[in-house]
Amino acid sequence: MNMRRVTSFFFLATIFTCTFEKIHWNVAGSVGIADVFAILFLLGFVSISRQRMPATSVALLGFLAAFCVAYLIGFYNLETAQALGQFVKGLVKFVLHFLFLAAAVAWLWRRGQRYYWRTLAWFCGGVAFNALYGVAQLVVARRGGNLDATLLSPITGGASQINIYGAIEGTNVYRPNALTGDPNHLGIMLIVPLLILAPIYLRLERRHPRRRQIGLLIVFLLLVEASTLSRSGVLGLAVGALVLAIPYRRYLASRALLYPLVAALAVLAVVFLAQQHFFSVVLRSRISTSGSSSHFQVYDFIPKILHSHPLFGLGLNNFSVYYEFVTGKTNWGPHSFYVSLIVETGLVGTALFAFFLFWVFRRLRRARELGRALAAAHNPLAARVRPLAWGCTAALAGTLAANLFYLTMQFYYFYAFLALALALPVVFATAQSESPKGVGTGSAARNSGTSRS
Repeated sequence: MNMRRVTSFFFLATIFTCTFEKIHWNVAGSVGIADVFAILFLLGFVSISRQRMPATSVALLGFLAAFCVAYLIGFYNLETAQALGQFVKGLVKFVLHFLFLAAAVAWLWRRGQRYYWRTLAWFCGGVAFNALYGVAQLVVARRGGNLDATLLSPITGGASQINIYGAIEGTNVYRPNALTGDPNHLGIMLIVPLLILAPIYLRLERRHPRRRQIGLLIVFLLLVEASTLSRSGVLGLAVGALVLAIPYRRYLASRALLYPLVAALAVLAVVFLAQQHFFSVVLRSRISTSGSSSHFQVYDFIPKILHSHPLFGLGLNNFSVYYEFVTGKTNWGPHSFYVSLIVETGLVGTALFAFFLFWVFRRLRRARELGRALAAAHNPLAARVRPLAWGCTAALAGTLAANLFYLTMQFYYFYAFLALALALPVVFATAQSESPKGVGTGSAARNSGTSRS
């Protein structure tokens, strides 16, 4: 079998399963299905790689080296064997994720534009499949069953189930977590395809065959987002929508935008009216801030660590170890990516990660500039590249906001998303060079009045 095809299969399999947290095995800690596919992809990538890598992948390897140096210095703050074990697990996962990111950008660059769109479709398809499983999980749970026990436990050997939020007059309130580990994880992951697809959908031609399909997918993902009852997911979606509202403000009252929103709201209204009292109680409990004080209290850990270990923190992946006596749990996370970042890696690790995010935003700005240049060159690809660049920008901003009170940016899906975002300007750079000669590009294109979002 062609090794290139095998490597492509493992790559797309990683992209498709990157949100499937529940499918994992307790081997050397915890090995997920995405871990398996990513390792096989990396082995295949190395075996057939004889070409040079794009500058973006080289820069990513440089960031990986810098992160490893900072984290290994933090190793000297470890005090127990348990802390060492957690540190090793965290470092191995981080290195694997980052190597996958660097290799994925190079792979997309080599395979070209058509393969990039195929990868984006597999990513969104994987999230949609996860969401569909969540709907099935919810339907089975309301009938008294456990879909996870039927389908997942025989594969993984572990136990899992839908999240039970509470009960109202003897009726359980379910929040689907699908194939993720938590309904908030699902809610935050859903905002990435929603925000990426929204501007592409708005810019597609009215009779484009994919327009209706993307519109229906957006409606479906919005409904599943609502079913998770995730406040972090709603926060991230709102922040991302505000980012998109700047370049796409002329679409705010358009039929293209109103159709999916009205459809989603209509379905939610029917469901709400069918059990008005039940859902009123649920919504009031989620809107209330009295039960969310612990989400804010985790930030109280930061000053204590900055006082004792300001530069390099407690050590990577060691929050739960050092605060077990406070939380009473051995696997309790800080419920905030930023608390985890500061507590575990200190000011140096936090500054380094902030610089990495700044660089990612700069690369996305380059992608938007490329879209403007293509528009000025009257290249029809501009109607795809620039919306995609804005969608990735909004998805990144929304994910950053959602992680104020949750931590999903350490999961595979975030690195798969980063691969798509960072590969965007390098994959489509060739389109700019192929634009008709004599048409302004560069700064002239950026100032051209013909440019559209």
